[in-house]
Amino acid sequence: MTAEARHKYEFKKQLEELKSKQGQGTELISLYIPHEKRISDVVAYLRDEHGSSANIKSKSTRDNVQSALESIMSRLKYYKQPPENGMAIFCGAISIGGDRTSMEAITIEPPQPITSFSYRCGSNFETDKLDEMLVDRKTFGLIVLDRREATIGTLKGKKVTAMRHLTSTVPGKQRKGGQSSHRFQQLRLIAINDFNTRIGDAASDIFNAIDRNDFQGILIGGPTPTKEEFVKGEYLHHELQPKILGLFDIAYTDESGLGELMDAAEDTLSDLEVVKEKKLMERFMRELVSEGGLAAYGEDSVRNNLKMGSVDVLLLSEDLRRSRITLKCQNCEYTSTTTVKHRAGEKATLDYGKCPKCQSTLNIAEQVDVVDELSITAEQMNTEVEFISTEFEEGEQLYNAFGGIAAILRYKTGV
Repeated sequence: MTAEARHKYEFKKQLEELKSKQGQGTELISLYIPHEKRISDVVAYLRDEHGSSANIKSKSTRDNVQSALESIMSRLKYYKQPPENGMAIFCGAISIGGDRTSMEAITIEPPQPITSFSYRCGSNFETDKLDEMLVDRKTFGLIVLDRREATIGTLKGKKVTAMRHLTSTVPGKQRKGGQSSHRFQQLRLIAINDFNTRIGDAASDIFNAIDRNDFQGILIGGPTPTKEEFVKGEYLHHELQPKILGLFDIAYTDESGLGELMDAAEDTLSDLEVVKEKKLMERFMRELVSEGGLAAYGEDSVRNNLKMGSVDVLLLSEDLRRSRITLKCQNCEYTSTTTVKHRAGEKATLDYGKCPKCQSTLNIAEQVDVVDELSITAEQMNTEVEFISTEFEEGEQLYNAFGGIAAILRYKTGV
């Protein structure tokens, strides 16, 4: 697992936790500070806000807003200037049930630069600027076509989206009676040209609407010689024609053909995360169905294999949210462990019953993120860790069918 992948996972989890928090009024502060902004200017701005907040009618809201502002100004004393990418500070009285609140402050140094200063009070934290940083904006245009139909789509980040499907009026190669061979061929060529023109116009409209900084190029698939004729005929807009990255032989030209095109263009797209993740999932599936295959899935099986050092690659879903709970009896030495699913920002609060030895109440002694726990074990065993997105079919299957935890093994263990 690269440091970048780990940071992305942690960043995504942080955002989910922020979104789960709620205030009782408009008293949660979201502050975005770009690198160029002087800390002294930010503090002066916050002092002004502190003075203005004295006019808030509700005493509890007024006190909470002022406490949050004081907490932020206190934190800023430790900074001579904002970090290279700027910083975001979220602070306020968080509802913890009933009428109770808890003052919390969270500072985030984002993976991409914050470009503008902003201050906002609300009942939720404002995370839109950070959400945008999770979006992979690299976009490819996809065209699959034959004489019967064509489908136009995009690959954005890890998601393939079908945008348009067109059908043709091109006649088959067998002419009907009463037509000369020459006349039939002329009509057929006209129909082919008309269909290619429609494809080119539709694709040009779709691809020209994509931000030029995000647009990486165009992949075209279909049988020979159809795709070659389309490219040679220059049916795309003249600015898009040089963006063609390659032509690929594929069997299907409906929506499923877009996925087939992506697979066929594997070498061209080799630097994309989605291709690397698809390869890992395909390798796992091959091992899973083969006799004596080197695959394991499910938390218990994977954990046991990790401890034995038999895991080559640990596959974890980006959407996996589980905690490993250690329960301890308050009177005797009894302990046990269990795994619970939870939403972002939640702590385990379930009733775990009584100690089987002395019937005393069981308390939570430790709660760790399952991803952290498994990753630490993997690192100790020199095991590669890979996060798999749910934005493509195989990644979604890892999460839904295999519980978000799977492994490709070095050797078979039987556990």
